[in-house]
Amino acid sequence: MRFFAKNKYMVFKSWKTLKSEVFKKTPWTTFKENDFEMPNGKTGKYYFVSTGGSSMVVPITDDGKVILTRQYRYLVDMESIEFPAGGVKDGQTYEECAHAELMEETGYRAGKLEYVGEFVPMNGVTNEICKVFIARNLVKGETNLEETEEGMECLRVMIEEAEKMIKDNIIKDGMTLASWQLAKKYLNI
Repeated sequence: MRFFAKNKYMVFKSWKTLKSEVFKKTPWTTFKENDFEMPNGKTGKYYFVSTGGSSMVVPITDDGKVILTRQYRYLVDMESIEFPAGGVKDGQTYEECAHAELMEETGYRAGKLEYVGEFVPMNGVTNEICKVFIARNLVKGETNLEETEEGMECLRVMIEEAEKMIKDNIIKDGMTLASWQLAKKYLNI
């Protein structure tokens, strides 16, 4: 593996997994305990959340509006404004997940889905990789919300308004912020 330091690429050695144990599995995530060995021979335990990855969609309407969702988030006990997103299910591709989540949460179907990048949401807590797509040529349909998404609503805002919501700290969701940063260069912002 390589990382950037002092204007040079340096090589570092990966840690070795000695044992991996699942101690809880849910429909969305797996909680694991790994025994590992570092390159210097020291060993330890690492507890983390394992997922199949996630997809986040930045929907753009033909008239240049951004579609966001507004919902309640239990763990932080607050309203959250986000782009449609969800976990990749077994046997599903990231692109299939993006199409499904867009339709489920907003009711829109994308005529065109463009991959714009990926990021790791919390690399000290989970092995999840989130892939980001821009959805265009949208056709409105019906939402199909999950039980925990009850009360979710769609917001259609101008790109400038979305930028202001970020600047004013109204949009706080880290995955939405990271996805917006990846998508912006494809939106000529």
